[in-house]
Amino acid sequence: MNRSPRTLRLAHLPLAAGLMTVVFLAGCASMPPPSENLRAAQQAISSAERVEAGRYAAGDLNSARTKLAAADTAVTEKKMVLAQQFADESRAEAELASAKTSATKATAVNDEMKRSTGTLVEEMKRGAGDKQ
Repeated sequence: MNRSPRTLRLAHLPLAAGLMTVVFLAGCASMPPPSENLRAAQQAISSAERVEAGRYAAGDLNSARTKLAAADTAVTEKKMVLAQQFADESRAEAELASAKTSATKATAVNDEMKRSTGTLVEEMKRGAGDKQ
């Protein structure tokens, strides 16, 4: 039973067509929701709220919340790539709000330390002047 190369190719044609169909259907399958990205964004927002970002970086925190809501909407609309993008942007905005809050608080502490140091220096000068 010698088969010609043409006969062998024709025999494999249904197998190749089946594999192509499977690959095509796998490519068309919808992505799962970006649960990890959504969870990371929510955690970043919660963290920003704990450090009082609503007081010191309200715009960035509100932007993070808005982008998280947009991500949730995109999941509902089965636009998973867009949902992932919005979730990642939300997390970044929340982390920015936290960083700005930390910087603002650190600056306030630094300014207070400078004022206190200035007051101490003035007191020391006054005390030194009294002894002369």
